[in-house]
Amino acid sequence: MEKGLISVDRWTSQSQAYFLTHLHSDHTQGLSPTWAKGPLFCSRLTANLFPSKFPNFNLSLLRILDPFGAWHSLSLLSPSSTLQSRITVEVMAIDAHHCPGAVMFLFRGEFGCLLFTGDFRWETASKRAKVGRTMLLDALKDDVVDILYLDNTYCNPSYIFPSRQAAAQQVVDIIVSHPEHDIIIAIDTLGKEDLLLHISRTLKIKIWVWPERLRTMHLLGFHDIFTTKTSLTRVRAVPRYSFNIETLEGLNTMRPTIGIMPSGLPWVTKSLERGDKLFGSLLTSHYNKNKWSGNSGNHNDNPNANSGSVERFHKYIYTVPYSDHSCFSEIEDFIKLVQPTSMKGIVSSSSCYVDPLYYFGCLCGANQPVQRSLHKHKRKERDERVPAVCLRTAFSSGGASAESERTRERTVMVKHSGIHVSRISALRRIQRGAKIMEDDCLN
Repeated sequence: MEKGLISVDRWTSQSQAYFLTHLHSDHTQGLSPTWAKGPLFCSRLTANLFPSKFPNFNLSLLRILDPFGAWHSLSLLSPSSTLQSRITVEVMAIDAHHCPGAVMFLFRGEFGCLLFTGDFRWETASKRAKVGRTMLLDALKDDVVDILYLDNTYCNPSYIFPSRQAAAQQVVDIIVSHPEHDIIIAIDTLGKEDLLLHISRTLKIKIWVWPERLRTMHLLGFHDIFTTKTSLTRVRAVPRYSFNIETLEGLNTMRPTIGIMPSGLPWVTKSLERGDKLFGSLLTSHYNKNKWSGNSGNHNDNPNANSGSVERFHKYIYTVPYSDHSCFSEIEDFIKLVQPTSMKGIVSSSSCYVDPLYYFGCLCGANQPVQRSLHKHKRKERDERVPAVCLRTAFSSGGASAESERTRERTVMVKHSGIHVSRISALRRIQRGAKIMEDDCLN
């Protein structure tokens, strides 16, 4: 049976090399301390955090892609060859601006050029994103992305977010406007660190976190800002799965308390009944939903107002549009920058799933034959006859994850099919609307 070349964020398949975009649990389903299928490539920061996530894991399997923006070469066996011939796959890691250690992977080889974003936030105005933009453009100067595997979490024009810095200030405004209240903020086991740092530095306070999270903060180099002593602060960051109406109502019997949910979703709860977790599906609450302005404290009953504002779903709960995923306009900017020949969304189980081709298919290179042809001639003699590429993105709609705004498994499996086709003829077929070797039977 033909084995794959590479797998991205998929751990049950048989491949020669495995790639981890980041350590959120929806990307590590199938990984365990005993997993030992092959070399696992990741960023240096992810490797540093790995033992805390998977104790007793065989760390000799880890391969660090460092620095960002540098090409790394892998020599792999050609699955379609009977002579055990080897092929070269090059990979580059690029900062995904999502959570600590998160990266995008850019692959190139005989199969062409593929970009897998994983989860990412593309804030074009930030200095960090400008560095990533330059890095990506430099990497693509002689290549064209044949397929972009895109984080399409918020691929809908209704998703309009402020920058994370602006949203963090909205959280500070809520805290300041409630000087007599305890504050609890729902976070995951990894991510939203910049939000907590902004709160701490702006208000000059420590922030309580649970013991496991404190160890993660120390691994990330934050030693003086966070504490596990509740007596030292009124602001606490709690696990998202423990953030619910019942808990908040219980806390308010002892002391005035409000909860803040930082999330890009305009709905964050299924039903605000006692015991229901705050983070879930569509809002069907029996409570009135009110808008809140962090600067003025005014309320607005318009449920269709800009999703970039703070929302009050319950008398004890605010949601703030602080997202570690790209909003619609940022996705559009990214696609215009990359100009892929084709693309696929990596998120399919979201209740608001939209195929990115629906909105952005017109931006794909297959619809720009003249420009595309010019780019193709820059490639290094890659228009010769080479094995075609079979790709599949597989998804899972399993149980809810406390570390994700939706549960799904993303996969890229790159396999040679043994069928040979020139890259020029492949381009012509794509321009005519034909698909190239999309094998739904791959394992």
